[in-house]
Amino acid sequence: MDMTDDLLRVNSGFGSPRFSRTELRDIAISILVLALSFTIVFAGRNNRFIMTAFENTFGAGLGSYAGLFAVCIGLVVISFLLHEFGHKFTAQKHGLWSEYRMFPIGLGISLLLSFAGFLFAAPGAVMISGQMDNRLNGKISIAGPAVNLVFSAVGLLGCILLNGNQWVVPFYLLASLNASLALFNLIPFPPLDGSKILKWSIPVWIIAVVLGAAEFIGLMNLGLYYMV
Repeated sequence: MDMTDDLLRVNSGFGSPRFSRTELRDIAISILVLALSFTIVFAGRNNRFIMTAFENTFGAGLGSYAGLFAVCIGLVVISFLLHEFGHKFTAQKHGLWSEYRMFPIGLGISLLLSFAGFLFAAPGAVMISGQMDNRLNGKISIAGPAVNLVFSAVGLLGCILLNGNQWVVPFYLLASLNASLALFNLIPFPPLDGSKILKWSIPVWIIAVVLGAAEFIGLMNLGLYYMV
């Protein structure tokens, strides 16, 4: 019997992206709860810059809220889920076990605080098991904020191109959320990504922080508007 063939057959997905049923369930619940929390916060703040755009597009009342919820689902998938997938796929690429797990308490707190107008997101995290040194741990950790930096840049570009049009609003939400997430996760204190990146490479951490700060400051100074 060829042991190599047995190992290849038993571990056919080793080192490549794969999901378990538990992980897919946790992902689905996290997306829906976070999207609902975001919808409640954005609608409850009486932020006319955001809600007027949805009312003009989907109609006043239920239509605008349904449209906002749909956009919030997209925001959660792009901003939070792809951040976690950055960690997950990088870890799996290096042959480590890696799966997302939701934090039920964190999701409950996010939903409760949304009724008070606070945006708090602690849906869960990617669990990783296997041998890692500081270099590999740093590479896995930077993958999440790197996703946010890319999508913040996409949102920023959309804001520049669509400024004056109500479709600037989704891009504003995309840019602001991803820039904020990148900067928050780059804080160099455990268990945040920044602490692990800093142990691996100070220059990489500094570059990421500078990029995130530049995107956030740039967005805040654009002077966004649209015609009602």
